[in-house]
Amino acid sequence: MTSVTAADYAWIRSSPVFRHAMDTGYTLTAVRGVAPEEVLRIMNAEPQGTCEGLEELIEEQDELIDPMDYRNESFLAGAFTVPGAGGDWTLVMQFDSGTGMQPRFLKALSAGGCAVVHSSNGGKPMDFFHWYADGECRTGFESPWSREGSSPDELNPLLLEVGFELTQDEDGTGVHVDAKAAVLALAERLTGVRVTEELLRDAEYRLGLVPEEPAEEWTTVVVDITDARGERFHREFAREDVEAAMERARAQAEAPMVIPGTLFPPPAP
Repeated sequence: MTSVTAADYAWIRSSPVFRHAMDTGYTLTAVRGVAPEEVLRIMNAEPQGTCEGLEELIEEQDELIDPMDYRNESFLAGAFTVPGAGGDWTLVMQFDSGTGMQPRFLKALSAGGCAVVHSSNGGKPMDFFHWYADGECRTGFESPWSREGSSPDELNPLLLEVGFELTQDEDGTGVHVDAKAAVLALAERLTGVRVTEELLRDAEYRLGLVPEEPAEEWTTVVVDITDARGERFHREFAREDVEAAMERARAQAEAPMVIPGTLFPPPAP
């Protein structure tokens, strides 16, 4: 475990299992000391039984959720137990378009313990990594040279060891390592869990259907426009002002149309 690097995860680029995850968007979470059924309960997931292997998990996801319904952000999570550093860990695999494990779940799951999560939204892609310990995000990043969290530099020695660089090149790139392979290596350094194609492909998953997040209440709207001449308009509108303007526009649209004067002129003499 102590010497794993990005090279140990080169297999992900030839793996049909991981190719599917990268194409569709995924989140893979490791939680220490919390059983799979408890992890799913904290995620507010509705139990869906178990399945054998990742292929069956994907089939179950497609049966429950129409892959063409882009408005539906619910997803199926599959969880199973694996040995790791300090005891048992739960791995949670989600094909969730990379929306990621919600921070409120990670805070609860890592309370008194640890949770490590990485994700990709597929396509573009946008990739994220977060390490939670004792209920708080200690280190998180999309790019390793721009880190956040309560201790954003704590993992710097490990980042370097697995193959990351911590500064950008002059061209703005900076990383000359397979960043996704390096993230998996970093996750193993923190958890002691070696993720393999066979592990993901053949596991028995406990399933839970995670509902989409409720829409957040909004209080303001910001309009920020720069026209072709470079002139900028920036203004913040309160919700009550926006709703009042919408109500006025609706009233005007529903008001009867009044046309002054005579509709049809009299015939010429």
